[in-house]
This record gives sequence, structure tokens and C-alpha cells, in this order.
Amino acid sequence: MRKHERTKQQQQHGSGGRRAALWFLLPPLLVLVMIKTNLLPQVARFKETGFNKLTNEMVQRVSSLGLDSARRQQQSLEAESAKEYNQQNHTLATNVAKDGSFRNSDVAPPTMSKLACNWSNRHSDTCRMEGDLRIHGKSATVYVLSSSTFNPNNSTITIRPYTRKWEQETMARIREVTIRSTAPEPYSFVIPPKCTVRHDVPAVVFSTGGCGTNFFHAMTDLIIPLYITAREYNGHVQLLVADYQPEFVAKFRPILAALSIYPIIDFDADTAVRCFPSAHVGLESHRILGINPGLSRNGYTMMGFRDFLRDVFSLPRPWATPVSRKPRLVFVVRRHSRAVTNEADAIAAVADLGFEVVAAGPEDVGDMAKIAAVVNSCDVMVGVHGAGLTNMVFLPHNGTIVQIIPWGNLKYPCRFDFGDPVPDMGLHYVEYEVNAEETTLKYKYPRDHPVFTDPLSIERSGKLWETFLEGQNVTLDIDRFREAMQQVYKSVTTE
Repeated sequence: MRKHERTKQQQQHGSGGRRAALWFLLPPLLVLVMIKTNLLPQVARFKETGFNKLTNEMVQRVSSLGLDSARRQQQSLEAESAKEYNQQNHTLATNVAKDGSFRNSDVAPPTMSKLACNWSNRHSDTCRMEGDLRIHGKSATVYVLSSSTFNPNNSTITIRPYTRKWEQETMARIREVTIRSTAPEPYSFVIPPKCTVRHDVPAVVFSTGGCGTNFFHAMTDLIIPLYITAREYNGHVQLLVADYQPEFVAKFRPILAALSIYPIIDFDADTAVRCFPSAHVGLESHRILGINPGLSRNGYTMMGFRDFLRDVFSLPRPWATPVSRKPRLVFVVRRHSRAVTNEADAIAAVADLGFEVVAAGPEDVGDMAKIAAVVNSCDVMVGVHGAGLTNMVFLPHNGTIVQIIPWGNLKYPCRFDFGDPVPDMGLHYVEYEVNAEETTLKYKYPRDHPVFTDPLSIERSGKLWETFLEGQNVTLDIDRFREAMQQVYKSVTTE
């Protein structure tokens, strides 16, 4: 028993000694931990900085430890961008120095970024931004770094950069662009992709996915809004096109080249991370075939836009003035729906009045430079309601547009598209409304049919387009048409 008690006392004495040794070693160990983790300077400054400031600094440091996954995604994106960029055999549309000094650069502007969006316009949503902007087309993402307007509730927004937002079916075809804004440093936890290309000009991002090659929609949905948005940069702006349509770009290349001196970038296929000092996502749009100078930052007008087009296509006639020679008239000819079935008689009747007549069919209208020159040489344009009338933008100032309105109570919508915009263009407007005897619908429907007795009911049933726009041609009453054109002749030949 005494031996067991001695052994127990020795064990207790040994355990107490070890505890004493640990307490003796603990202070230097704590100091070592503080030095290794950089906590010692923090403790030393605790009284000076206060608990809140010290906590914020430690949170910022520790927070970065939880971003390994984001970094891996960022590195993967950078690798993809760099690989794609290096494989290209030509210089992309940038203002990058030839020696590559701006490439793979991640030097951010020192100023805070700003982001402002307008959701109230009936035609289009637009966002303007400036500062440290990084655009990755393939993912359709725009990063606005260190935004002074950052709001956690809307740090990520989406926008469809097209100008018919009231048409759900059209807008559904438009690719969404995501705009991500980050809080000012050092409060941001977002790791943005690094720049692989840096531009020193603004960017304009828009879509060509809604209009196809229809000249009316291309002009009112894209070209005029693009003029409003990009003209102020005098060509020093980079265009990035989502839903890229080669046919659109090819057809409108002269106009696009006048708005931007850089090759257009296919936004959807672009894997580079492009950095810009400022950018517009979406195009400003005011109204159909029109510009509201009060809404334009630079007071642009439709007359100014038409002067711009005249410069683009080197058109010689700025004004149409009364002259002793025969006034020229271009007759826009349609071949399918809304065609004039007695076209030859109508042209002959107009020629008998004293006009020199030029017929322009679809094959002529398809060549923009050609039709622009023809229209600019004329004083009057005549045609049935349709996209071809959009070529009135090439008429000289003081010219006249005569719109033939098909049967079907279409006076208001036809005037809305091609009548209302005319005064702001510096042109004169005349309309010739087809009566029930001049429509080929009389061969399809009896006179007591709603097509004749209640055309509005056809519109309410959703069949306006197929019935009145796609479903009829026009056989003009030549005597009635000649009388209307006689008045036009007098107006363009007298002061």
C-alpha cells in the first residue's frame, strides 16, 4: 500500500510539473502565433484604432480566404479568353497599341465607376456607365467595378438591348445582357475577370435580333437609335452586336462605318475580356422613324440625320426646289402583297401630268447605295404602304412623299408609320386612300362581309395583317389617282 501511494504521489508530482512547464511555454508560443499571423501589430494598434476598425480590417483579410472557388472560375475564364485572343490572326477592333502594350493589362482607372439605367422609355431600356468596365461578350456580362452607385438590392440587372420592348414576341428573341456592379473597394467580394484587351474609346452594345433585313424596322429600330446613341463620338466608338446578323451588317456597312471607324465585334462569339472607359448597353429610341431633339443629349434632329445619310452616300441634292425642268418622281413598286395591279397605267397617268417617272422594284431597293442615289435625284416618291417607303429618308429636303393607303381602315396606322415622321424630316406628306372599288378584296368577299362593313372587327379578331396587309392588292382608279397627283405636280412646280 505504501509503495502504491508513493507511485501515485510521484505521478501527481510529474503531472504538476508538466503543467507548470506548459504555462511557462505558453506566453512565447502566443507571441510566435501573433508574429506569424500578423496579429501582433493589430493588438498593438487596438487602443488607437478601436474595436470596430480592427474588426473590419480582419474581416476583409479573412474574407479573401473563402474565394478560392471564384478564383478558379476567374482563372479558367482568363485562360479561355487569352487562348482565343492569341489564336486570332488579325488585330481585333480596338484602340490597342500595335506593340501590345494594352493587351493583358489589368490596370484599372483610379476613379470610381458610375452606372445609370433608364427603364421608363416605351421603346427601349438603356444603361450608361463609366469607370472600370469589363465586358465579356460570350457570357453576355458587363462588370462595373467599384461603383459609386452600388446597391446590394440591384447589383445584378439584366437588359435586352433592342428598341421594341412593347413587343414581347420580338423581345423574346433578343439575348439578355447581365450587368454586375460591385461595391467600392475594399468592400467588394466579387473577383472580376482580368482585362485581355483594353480600349480607350466608349462601347455601345446592341442587338440586331429583332428586325432581320426589313428596311423599315432596320431604320427605325436600329439605325436611327444608333445615330442618336453613337454619333456624338465622331466614329471613335466600338460597336458590339449581340444576335449578330451578317446580312444586316453587310447591308448597312456604309452607315455603320460612318458611325464607328472600328470593325464591328460579334458580341456572342467574343471570348476576350474587353475593358472600356465608358459604355452604353441598349440604344436610345424616341419614336417611329423619328428623333425628339429635346430628349437627345446633343439636340439631334431628323433633318440632321438625313444630312448624315447624304454624306454617307455622297448624295448631291440637299434641297428640292421648283425648277423649269420636269420634276422627277420615283414609283416604289411591290410584287406580292399590296401591289398595284395596273401599275403601267398609273405610271403613264403620272407621266402625262409632266413628271419624269422612275420605277423602283424590289431588286432596286435591295441595293441601298443605288436606291439612295435614285431617290435623292427625285422630287416626289409614290408607293403603297410598306417598307419601301422608308427610302424617303434619301429624298432631298422639301421633297414630297405620297402614301397609297390600302383598304381596311388603315389610315391611322399608315399615317403613324410614314405620315407623322415626315414634317420633322423637312418633307411634305400626301396620302391617297384606296376605296372599296380599288381593292382586290372585292373579289374575295361579298360587300356585306365585315371586311367592308366593319373593318375594325377584323382588327379585333387579330386578322388585320393577313387580311388587309398580306391579303390584298390595289387596282387604282386612274382618273381619281390622276386628279390627286395633279395637285402634287402643282405643289412641286410652283413657289
